[in-house]
Amino acid sequence: MKIDGACLCGHLSYEADIDPAKVVICHCTQCQIGSASAFRFGVLVAKENFRLLTGVPKTYVKTAENGNLRALTFCPECGTALYGTGVDEQNFFSLRLGTARQRAELKPVSQIWCRSALPWLSGLDGMRKYEQQGRRSQSAQPAPVDPGAGTDRGAVG
Repeated sequence: MKIDGACLCGHLSYEADIDPAKVVICHCTQCQIGSASAFRFGVLVAKENFRLLTGVPKTYVKTAENGNLRALTFCPECGTALYGTGVDEQNFFSLRLGTARQRAELKPVSQIWCRSALPWLSGLDGMRKYEQQGRRSQSAQPAPVDPGAGTDRGAVG
């Protein structure tokens, strides 16, 4: 499947050919911290199937739990994570699919590092849902929506 995407500010943009059957969620604590979220949503892409169209990413090298060095790339302007790869061998990129324009079509097929998954993830279906974030006011609360209706088009900050 051909996908394209960009960082939040648009400085970095890319195209990639991916296999949607390889889309995963990673629950490891480093992905939680690096994504500033409960998990990372991504897919492995062969180097020859990824094309950076604009911008030059910044790189941070981390040590993974297994001791391997990983190069994490991100936008130097807005900080959006783009992909991770090996430091010495860069044949595959772990593309962060939150940046893909087609992200709604890319349903994860597996989850890894589940021992680190946050325990409250299984209770999300029972939470109150809102169509969008309301104005910041103690008296004005947004109206709940039907749990099956709508999508999040830009949430908190």
